[in-house]
Formats: sequence, C-alpha cells, structure tokens
Amino acid sequence: MTLAMSGQTVSIPKHIAIIMDGNGRWAKQRLQPRFMGHRAGVKAVEGIVKHCAQRGVEVLSLFAFSSENWRRPGKEVSLLMELFSHALKNQVKKLHDNNIKLQIIGDIDRFSESLQQQIYLAQQLTKDNTGLTLNIAANYGGRWDITQSVQQLARQVAAGTLDADAISEELINAHLSTASLPEPDLFIRTGGEERVSNFLLWQMAYTEFYFTDVLWPEFDAGQLDRAINSFTHRERRFGRTSEQLQDKPDA
Repeated sequence: MTLAMSGQTVSIPKHIAIIMDGNGRWAKQRLQPRFMGHRAGVKAVEGIVKHCAQRGVEVLSLFAFSSENWRRPGKEVSLLMELFSHALKNQVKKLHDNNIKLQIIGDIDRFSESLQQQIYLAQQLTKDNTGLTLNIAANYGGRWDITQSVQQLARQVAAGTLDADAISEELINAHLSTASLPEPDLFIRTGGEERVSNFLLWQMAYTEFYFTDVLWPEFDAGQLDRAINSFTHRERRFGRTSEQLQDKPDA
C-alpha cells in the first residue's frame, strides 16, 4: 500500500512480522514476576493490531510461542498456555467485529485438546473477514516449517504423483504454513536482541530488519510508526541495481 505524504509516495509494508521480546525484563525492572510481563505484552498486542489496521497493513505476524520455548520452566510454560487460551477467549469476538482474520501457524498438535479446539473455533469464526490478517505463530519454528513442507512433497514423490525434478522454490513455498500470505516486508524485534530466532526463515529472504531496545510492553503505535518510517526510507532492490529501479519505478 502507498500513501501520499507531503508530495512524496510512501510505501506501507503489506506484511509486518514481529518478535515480541522483553516481557520478562520489563517485569523484572518492576520487581514483578515474569508472568506479569507477559500479561502486559498481551495488552501491547491489542494496540499494535489496532494501529496496523489503521495504517493499512495487510498482514501482521507475531511470534507468540516458539518450538524452543518448551524448554522454559514448566510453571512459566503452563502460565503462557493459560494466557494464550484467555486471550483467545476474550479477544476473538473483538477481532471478528473489526473484520480481522485470525490465523494460527505452527505445530498445534502439542497443545491441549481444549486449546486446539479454541484455535479451530477462533479461526472458523474469522476466516471470511477481509481486513487485517493477524497471523500468530504458536509452537512454531522456521526449520520446522521448511521441514514439514519438504516432507509433504517427499510423500508426493513417493506416491508417484510428483517428479523430484519438479520440486521448486514455488512448490516448497506453496506447502509452508504461510502459503496464503505475502512474504514479510518488515521484520521488527523489540528488546535489544538482533537475531531472527528461527522465525519465518524461508519467508524473510528479502525482508527489511528493524531492531529496537524498547521492551515489548512499551512498544506502542509511535514506536511502530518509527519502524515503518525506517522501512519507507530503504531501497529494496531484490537483486537489481539502483539504476534498474529508477528505470522501473514499480519494480
């Protein structure tokens, strides 16, 4: 999406992906248990979802729970699952009323049956909405995503319905959990760390990265606008030269 501002054309990223880091440190700074930081983080999500919808962002992907997060203390994992269930229960109607489509990606089979049912019902309720797509990565890992895609193709080869030489980037992409979504234009990580932590590895080949020291519970609409502003000032060449882009402004 593009917006005209002060005579200039400003590109708004279609797809923003965020690692919401810093909840635990936010709580520690306030002498609170880590779980209070996660609660504050959920509140921050509400504001960012609303602002993305207002700015015309088409897809917002949030890394809620990685496949590596199971290694955390059992009590924290249990509380995170409760928080996820509570957020689904309390937010899905609001999402639906605001024409937001909810999509959950990841290996959800490890979740409890009740949580899996909640996820299914939430997605069914919002599946026909045409506004912002809120893409939540839960028990997700980029390596897992690529692996499960290749496994699906391998089964087709074994069944004789696909020639191995026909496997292409497009086919692998078509079997990823994000197959229905555009690739991320902008990746944001809060909390000061500068790594992708196994998030959307295949999909972020040409994504612009933005890192901030701001802890996730304090990441608000103004902080998001700073990230988007940084994005709009970058030249995205996708392997081309700057001169080629000048010749083809829509490339």
